[in-house]
Amino acid sequence: MSAVDEQPPAGHRAGWCEAPPVRWLDRLVTALSVSALAAILITLVVSVSARYLFASPLIGSNELLQLALVALVALALLPTSRADMHIRVDVLDERIGRVGRYAGDLFTRVVCAFILFCLAYRAALQARDSAEFGDATNMLAVPLWPFYALLMFGSLSYALMLLIQGVDILRRGAREHD
Repeated sequence: MSAVDEQPPAGHRAGWCEAPPVRWLDRLVTALSVSALAAILITLVVSVSARYLFASPLIGSNELLQLALVALVALALLPTSRADMHIRVDVLDERIGRVGRYAGDLFTRVVCAFILFCLAYRAALQARDSAEFGDATNMLAVPLWPFYALLMFGSLSYALMLLIQGVDILRRGAREHD
């Protein structure tokens, strides 16, 4: 069983992060991000093989790699936040105590969610403009708006997950906060 599928310990009040719709969306997005990683690996193998075996690199492989990397990162935001696998600096944790960590965790989630909502809004505007003007990559003419939409989805889902985690922290209270 993976860390994503683990159940909370007995006696622990389950949070909204463990709700079935959230878990379902997490699994779907994880599968899509793994598919983006597979596309990156396959493109790299084919491109390098073509370059060394046939002295002819795969045309547009850099564009494909860049777009797949955008998809990978945008889609990996939700599973990473749900599993609480983001980087955490805990230099002051011992000094600020449980209540300080509680307040800090709530504050950072609200501020980060606000920034991510702003990023999602800007990505949505850029996706709309990109679709309207027909923006595409130079070599392969791949439309760019779906990738801006993926950035919007990733930012929005990450922001919502941070808010859900904040609500879960509030529901548990400072006494139960670890």
